[in-house]
This record gives sequence, structure tokens and C-alpha cells, in this order.
Amino acid sequence: MKKRMLGTIEVSEVGIGCMAFSHGYGQIPSHDYSVTAIRNAFDHGCTFFDTAEIYSPGLAGIGHNERIVGEALKDVRDQAVIATKLFIDRSDVRRDGSVYNAVKHHLTDSLSRLGTDTVDLYYLHRISGSVRIEEIAGAMGQLIEEGLIRGWGLSQVDVDVIRKAHSVTPVSAVQNIYSMVERDSEKKVIPFCLENNIGFVPFSPIASGLLSGKITAQTKFESYDDVRNWVPQLSKRNIQGNMPIVDLLREYADMKNAAPAQISLAWMLKKYPNVVPIPGSKNKERMIENLDASKVELSDEEFRTLETSLNSLKVYGHRGFTR
Repeated sequence: MKKRMLGTIEVSEVGIGCMAFSHGYGQIPSHDYSVTAIRNAFDHGCTFFDTAEIYSPGLAGIGHNERIVGEALKDVRDQAVIATKLFIDRSDVRRDGSVYNAVKHHLTDSLSRLGTDTVDLYYLHRISGSVRIEEIAGAMGQLIEEGLIRGWGLSQVDVDVIRKAHSVTPVSAVQNIYSMVERDSEKKVIPFCLENNIGFVPFSPIASGLLSGKITAQTKFESYDDVRNWVPQLSKRNIQGNMPIVDLLREYADMKNAAPAQISLAWMLKKYPNVVPIPGSKNKERMIENLDASKVELSDEEFRTLETSLNSLKVYGHRGFTR
């Protein structure tokens, strides 16, 4: 698979979001299935895997997802790029005595669960108003100097936050929600990242399955834990309103002998050279299909026509920017 850069970190141009193996999309797969699915993705050319300390079903305890990812990649660790995330607030700082100690405490636990000595990309999962972003950036810089992380990132942030953090310790990547139906980051965040050599990592790039064309107004999701129950574009009324976007993707999919989800990923790969989407799935076959979006080439004319058509269509429902 072709490669892209997140700051100074080289990754496959499509990564894998691993959350669904632990929660968020109904019944989770077995441990063995999950490990095999992640390893299959690596064998198919994916080198970039996204997890977080918080991804876990309630009974399994914190770090469930990190353990699965670590086990799946342990034999190829030197060839895989692992991103994980932490939450931190003032209570962590009080417990550990400083922002640096608190961040390192979380990181040490993640390193243990992942079975590795270094995290390639360490994100602040969400901004906490009780801890200054400049202090966290400083702590990340120390961890980079110590060789415990290779780079760091931010998630669900605006340009003001990125600018403050980047001025202290250069940011490798920003992970915000982004897809054909969630385009807020196009206004300021992605251009800022392009100008400052920061990678942009879209989560939910297929809009929780909407852009796959496999969800209809009759689709029933598995459980209260399934995030698709509250994704605005997936309410019964909004799914129907968003069908013209799905139909547009189907038109291009037929033309390119591809899947609709692959077209939606190929669109963002064509649009921005610093974008590395991380579609998430708990299905082995769907993961491979998403990775193969890297093989779908949109010509300049196809992209312009698709972009023009997309811009003419109304999006029903907006998940929005949250911290």
C-alpha cells in the first residue's frame, strides 16, 4: 500500500480504527477473531492501527482494546505504527504531582498493555478545561526526548488549540471526525495542518457505515452500546434524506468497479495529501475492503465532478464538533 506522513511518521495511507473490537458497535467479536482480523489487515498492507486506553466493554476493564492490538502486532511490532490515546484532567495531576507525571502514568500503563517499549503516536483523546494544553504539549515533548513516544497528537480540536500546542511541541497528527457528511474541518483545521506539516486522521470517515450503502431506514442496530443509535445522519428520517449522497457514491462505485465506501475514502485521499483515514470495523472482510480504497484512483476530472455533485447535495443531520 502507498504511504503517507503524519509529521515525521510514515504510515500506510489507510489505517484501521480498532475500537469496534471492544465496544461501540454492538456485540464484540471473540478475542481470537479480533486478533486475527487485525493481523490480517497488517498482512494486507496496513501499517497504522488506532486504539485508546478507554476502548473497552464495561466488564473487561480499561485497556481491553490495547491488549488486543498489542497481541495482534507483537510479532511485527517494528513494522507497525500504533496510535493510542489518553484522557487527563486535574485529578490525575493531583494524584501524580505534575502534568508530566500524570501523562507518563497513563503512558506507562498503555505501554504495558500494548506489550511495547514505545508508542508511535500518542493522542490527547479530548481536551480538558482543567489542564492547559501548553502543559500537556510540554509533557509530550519530554516523552519524545526520552524515546517513550515518537510523536503526539490531538483529537477533536480547533485551530486555536492546535496552534497553542504546536508552538510548544510540534504536533504529528490531528484526529477529528471527517467524512463526506461531516466537513467542518475543511474550513480551517485541515488547511492549518497542511501548512504546518501536521497529518490529519479522519475518524468515522464512512460516517458510521452510512457511506457504505448498506444501511437503510429499516436497519436495526444491535444494542444501546451501538453508537449508530445516536449518530444524527442515521436517524430513520435523516437516512432517507441522505440517500442521494449514497446514490452518488453508488454511481461512482459502479463506474470504478469499487464499493461505495471505497469511493468515499478515495475522495478524501485525492483531496488532501496529509489525510490518513482510519475506518473502523469489526468485520474482517469489511476491513480489507476499506484498505483497498487505496487502490481506487479518481482522475482529476472524476474528482471535480464528484466534488461538484457532492457540494450540491444537502446533508441531513450533523454530528458536530465536540470535545
